[in-house]
Amino acid sequence: MSFVLLHGLGADRGQPLGLFGPVLERLGVPAAGIVAPDVRAHGASTLVGDPADFAIDRIAREVAAEAGVMLAGGGAGTAASASNAPAARPLTLIGISMGAALALRICLLRLLPVERAVFVRPAFGDRSLPPNLRPFPVIGELLRELGAVDGAERFRHTEPYLRVAHESPAGGRGLLAQFRAPDAARRAVRLVEIPRNRAFAREAELGDLASRGIRTLVVGAPRDPVHPFALAERWAGALGSPLERVPARDDGQAAQDAAMRSLVGDWLSRR
Repeated sequence: MSFVLLHGLGADRGQPLGLFGPVLERLGVPAAGIVAPDVRAHGASTLVGDPADFAIDRIAREVAAEAGVMLAGGGAGTAASASNAPAARPLTLIGISMGAALALRICLLRLLPVERAVFVRPAFGDRSLPPNLRPFPVIGELLRELGAVDGAERFRHTEPYLRVAHESPAGGRGLLAQFRAPDAARRAVRLVEIPRNRAFAREAELGDLASRGIRTLVVGAPRDPVHPFALAERWAGALGSPLERVPARDDGQAAQDAAMRSLVGDWLSRR
């Protein structure tokens, strides 16, 4: 079994590897069977591009193609060189936030031979720029106009930040971390454009995964205004998937990570 790990908006491949790498190691998954591509304008990716390049299906195709190259032993590769690469069978996808949306699109578009998928703290639904994602374009525009330091200071006084930070101080800190991400100003387009995407048009689409025999798990957390637990419930209900609840980030990131590793590891070991 090979694994493709997909990171969240503004993060990089180290995010899912750090969280789930120890789980897969305990399950005996060899390093060659684990790949974690950096999405366009994230991590080590040299691609940025125009707004149209951040359409979710385009990104999903790029990520799936690069994962195919990596699983075939071709190294990290690039999206441009990965278009005809085969992928190992079978595959498990694990996606966090934006990565969950990309994992879902990969499944729905049949871009990889997926057997299982784990959707962690989904943030995207059937609406373009829903309330939970509205802080990100604000951050992107401030990065463009003011840069990282002055942009962060201005953002602290905006309604989107104050609303999130009031409900979840950890969530507020997560938003401010976008200003400290590597090359954040040059890559600001990702924060402006990606939240305009939808993970699905209708909840009925998600039932396609179960009908094709793809086993799924959804993981959500309470008191997370950027990744609403109610959205995780919608995903799980539409998928016919179990829903696991982990502690809120404001109750301690270590506690959430430990619960996440335990629950996902247990699910993977039994399926």
